[in-house]
Amino acid sequence: MSIGRRLCSGSLIAASVLVAGLMTGCGDDPPAKEIQQAQQAIDTAHSAGADRYAPDEFTGAIDALKRAQAAVTAKDYRQALNDALDARDRAQTAAKDATDRKSAAKVEVDRSLHDAALSLVDARAKLRTAETRRPQRLIAPVRRAIADAETHVQEARTKFDSGDYLDAGDLLTKTRAELDESVRILDGAGRK
Repeated sequence: MSIGRRLCSGSLIAASVLVAGLMTGCGDDPPAKEIQQAQQAIDTAHSAGADRYAPDEFTGAIDALKRAQAAVTAKDYRQALNDALDARDRAQTAAKDATDRKSAAKVEVDRSLHDAALSLVDARAKLRTAETRRPQRLIAPVRRAIADAETHVQEARTKFDSGDYLDAGDLLTKTRAELDESVRILDGAGRK
């Protein structure tokens, strides 16, 4: 009897304990069911956006599955089972984390869209006031920046509506910074 079977069965005294140990996956068969469950959990996590919203845990799940498959190739079925279960658990955690983070990102980006719309209204009002008092060379770049910001906010809205909250948030952050800089330039010229 191999050492693996002795460890798995816990005792050589009772044949029933040995049979029970073999039936729990410590035998001579690879843990195909557990590997399949791990792959399904990874697929589910990917569908939930875990590759973007919970990348560390998702990558850990993929790595654990690869280790399980390598252990099967090496005929180390106990290790393969442990790695497959780890992959499944990590993938399930990644899916849950992704759902939570995606929901939080949706709320944050929705708020950012609202703030960007208010910033555009404010920038347009400042531009209208400055158009009568400032030279055209100062007004033209700000007008372009406001037009670009309007386009980017619409692009962010489209991304938001399609559920791409991370890209929408990144675009809004960049747009707000550019718009704020243009308004600062306009405000600074008004003090001169």
